[in-house]
Amino acid sequence: MSRQPRTQNVTTDAGEARITWVPAAAPRRVLALSHGAGGGIEARDLQALAAALPGHGVTVALVEQPWRVAGKKVAPAPKTLDTGWRGLWPALAAPGLPVIAGGRSAGARVACRTATELGAAAVLALSFPLHPPGRPEKSRADELLGTGVPTLVVQGGNDPFGKPGEFPPGSYTLAEVPHGDHGFAVPKRSGLTEEQAMGILTEAVTGWLTSLG
Repeated sequence: MSRQPRTQNVTTDAGEARITWVPAAAPRRVLALSHGAGGGIEARDLQALAAALPGHGVTVALVEQPWRVAGKKVAPAPKTLDTGWRGLWPALAAPGLPVIAGGRSAGARVACRTATELGAAAVLALSFPLHPPGRPEKSRADELLGTGVPTLVVQGGNDPFGKPGEFPPGSYTLAEVPHGDHGFAVPKRSGLTEEQAMGILTEAVTGWLTSLG
């Protein structure tokens, strides 16, 4: 594998998707990361992980769902997102390494819903949307609790879609980025810079990946 990022288009039943591979020199696993419903792979957390993890033996695959590749502004229904992710999976598994399914927000939900079915080694859920803002009764906890594989949630301390203290007990691991919102932005009054916030996130993920063996 080249150490330079490369893109790969993949045809799925939901349309053409795209993977940007950010390879490690001597990879031990692949971490597949998909974006949320309101943005793309340029999200700060996805980019921070893509920059940090290859140096720790993790090839990062940044996944763009078909709706995003097609230039649409609104994500389709969850079922369609799952279809796109399933269609991408053979390409993600092609290097022959354990694949960790991951993503932020809507992408985290997809990873959770399909992990067991696709044979994911683990799940990384960034900014898991536990409930719609202001609607805690509309819980999506069952998706998170049903992954069936080791799971890490990294959540902003001030995420309106679910603060860390709102998450139910479970077998997953929860790491907090203090003061972070749903996109892990931190207010100036917090005393944290964006760089420091992303350092907390990448350290949590790196430590968890190391614990997986």
